[in-house]
Order: sequence, then C-alpha cells, then structure tokens
Amino acid sequence: MIPRRILGIETSCDETAAAIVIDGKPVADRTTTQVLHEQYGGVVPELASRAHERLLMPAVEGVLRDAHLTVEDIDGIAVTFGPGLAGALLVGVAFAKGLAMARNIPVWGINHLEGHLWSGGLTTGAPPQPFLALLISGGHTLLVEVEGFGRYRRIGTTRDDAAGELFDKVGRMLGFRFPAGARIDAAALEFKGIPIAFPRTRIDGDPTGFSFSGLKTAVLYYLQRNFKRDVDSSFILTDEVRNAICAGLMSAVGGTLAAAIRAALDQRRYQALVVAGGVSASRYLRGIFEGVTEEAGIPLIIPPIQHCTDNGLMIAYAGYLRMSNGYPASDLNFTVDPAASLFASSSIE
Repeated sequence: MIPRRILGIETSCDETAAAIVIDGKPVADRTTTQVLHEQYGGVVPELASRAHERLLMPAVEGVLRDAHLTVEDIDGIAVTFGPGLAGALLVGVAFAKGLAMARNIPVWGINHLEGHLWSGGLTTGAPPQPFLALLISGGHTLLVEVEGFGRYRRIGTTRDDAAGELFDKVGRMLGFRFPAGARIDAAALEFKGIPIAFPRTRIDGDPTGFSFSGLKTAVLYYLQRNFKRDVDSSFILTDEVRNAICAGLMSAVGGTLAAAIRAALDQRRYQALVVAGGVSASRYLRGIFEGVTEEAGIPLIIPPIQHCTDNGLMIAYAGYLRMSNGYPASDLNFTVDPAASLFASSSIE
C-alpha cells in the first residue's frame, strides 16, 4: 500500500512538534516551544531532551485527534534525524522507530534542512524549478541551488555566525531575552529615523558567501564606546536608541543577504527565490527580499510565519515528497546525525 497519511515528528532543538499530512496536504499540526530555556540565555541540551520526552506523546496524540484519525490509520512516519542536538534528536527517532515497528509501517529519516527547504510548498505547492533557496536560522545561513527534490548544490554559506545566532548574541547586549530575533525585528520596524550605520562584510572571491562575526563586533564596539553596562552586562539604553541600533543591525544583515542573493541570481536564471528557516519570519527582512525578487522578476516564496520556525508539518511533507519521488524508506537501523549535511545524498553535490 502506498503511504498517504504521514505523521511527522520534529525534535531537533527546542520545539517539540508533530503533524499529519494526507496526500501532501496539511491536516493537523502541533508545536510546543520550550520556554524554559529563556532563563539560561540559550538552549540547554539536557533540558531540551527531557522536555521532548515529556511533550512528544501528547503532541502526537493531539494531532491524531485533530485529524480525526487513530494510530492505526497512519501509513508512514517521517522524523528528523539531523542536524540538531544529539539527545533531542534521539527522542524523536526512538519514538518514530518504536511506532513504526509496532505498526509495521515505513519510516523516513528526514534532514531538518530539507524540511525547511520545501516548507513553502505546504501552502503553495512545490516551487517552480530550478529555484534558489536561502535557509536562515539560528544554526544555518545557507544559499542552495535546487534542481529538484534531492538535487541540491551549495551556492554559499556563512564563514562564522549564522544570522539567527548573530541576533541572539547582539540581543543579549541589548537586554533582550532569548531568543532575541523577533524582539530585534519588532524594534527595527518601530524605528522611523535614520538607523545606526554598521558595516556589511563582503568576502573577497566569494560573492555568495556570508560573514557576520564582524558585524557582531562592530555593534559591541559601538555600544562600548557610547554606553555603560547594567548589572546583567547588557548596556543601558533608551528605547529610541535600542530601536535605532536594531534597525541598523537588520539593515546590515538584510543588505548582506540581498547582495549574496543578487550575486547568485547574476550567475544563473532561477524560477523562484525560496526563503525558509526561523529568521525568515522577520517582517523587516521579508521587505528586503521582496525588493530583490521584484528586481529579478521572479516570485518570492516564504512559508507562513507559523511554519518558519521548526515544525512537524515540514518534516511530514518532506517525508511525503520522499515517498512520492521514489525514495525507499529508511532502514530501521538508521540513527541520528547531529552534523548531518543537506548535500550528503544529493545527486548534484
């Protein structure tokens, strides 16, 4: 029997997520963000694993109820095997394997980045190909050429910090709680004046690559020169100044990303630009990407806000695409790979 009802499980970091797609269409989706990490200023791997153990079963039971299905109705399972936190990934993979063996149904190990790559298709259908994809999150900033499902080529990547990592590090300087990206984005949008000018790093010989560590340092030096620190090591700032800094930061990041995208578009004609990953939820950056694609005359495809961050639907949908494109199910001996590469099994790279 060809699987049609796919259960997706995502536990790569601090979101515990489950979802169901039927014939590739979303029917149920539940994601719980582990807010307990806010007090530590970052994700604590051991606590994330324990939270997944507690939250995953209720999430799966919840999506089954939402979809008016029972576990006996599920035809296949898709689960994130990497990249991510080893302990967190193990919770999801062990759960998926156990259910697959108990029900004698196939299971697909899904690369987390591949889930993000195709997440725009959840609402619009698969993007026209070939397309250029920008994956931006706390762990990745990556430009990918996509010829088709499973056919990927790396165009550019960050030499140091990922964009989301940059936002969290600067957010601590500005006194924002973790994760800081959404708060920086809101502050930047609120500012109406001339933003603080920060440098935009270009890498000699690599026009489609990224580097954000210099920008992080530039913000730190600006703060050290002009402001005193609070007892918690953040800087003492008025709301207006903080907003101006956030606007300058977002402008610099957006300009850096846009320059790399334009360089890639100059090298080849693509049918669309897909932007995905947690940072793609930024309304400030979306405005910049819209300008780039209008210039190029191609569509911009970004998932809805709720599907930008880690979620089970993107994993279930990637599992459906693997099945639809003739990829065999994973052997039940597969394990997690915290450093899994999107390109390891690509037919291009």
